[in-house]
Amino acid sequence: MITVISLGGSMIAPDAVDTAYLLQFKQMLESHLAAFPQARFVLVAGGGAPARLYQNAYREIMNGAPASGDEADWIGIMATRLNAQLVRAVFAAYDPPPVVTDPTAPFEWNGRVLVAAGWKPGFSSDNDAVILARRFGARTLINLSNVERVYTADPRTDPAAQPLDALSWKDFRALVGTGWTPGKNTPFDPVASKHAEEAGLTVICAAGANLDNVAAILTGRPFTGTTIG
Repeated sequence: MITVISLGGSMIAPDAVDTAYLLQFKQMLESHLAAFPQARFVLVAGGGAPARLYQNAYREIMNGAPASGDEADWIGIMATRLNAQLVRAVFAAYDPPPVVTDPTAPFEWNGRVLVAAGWKPGFSSDNDAVILARRFGARTLINLSNVERVYTADPRTDPAAQPLDALSWKDFRALVGTGWTPGKNTPFDPVASKHAEEAGLTVICAAGANLDNVAAILTGRPFTGTTIG
């Protein structure tokens, strides 16, 4: 059984690299792999603080370069690749292949852990996770970030925002819109959402920091989060 996890950059490197979290995440995943011999994982890394730091530096130097420019996107993509290389090294005992940077290209994978990163401008690494889920026949994708649930509005700016346990792709896409700009902060990338809906995928958005909760998702037990699909 293959499980695809979009591991948000906010979990890997929220400000600096969160080594304590990565160690705990590794231990949680290793426990699952030991308990379920058929389990395999595709881990797709986001950009986190390195992406924002370098994209903001680029925009400052360029005196407000358009947020939709490919240069800003490529900077974010390179941050995902740095994070992915670290995640791959953390799981080196499982002999993962080189970090996947093009989810549509041929590659061999016979092990239990695969690590992927950003591909090209126009979307975030969430979309690469959707492509890989389709490629490997996964029906559910787990999206781990610093957001526990999807809300009716941004809870940071709207005190009336309410958490949602489940919603349709139509309703979710109405919340996040359809356009992509580099560094856009949404629970799940709008482009990835469109493709996930077309593929009939279910996406579970949950807080990556709550690893007991993540373990519950992996084993089909009740969990805290939002199911989209």
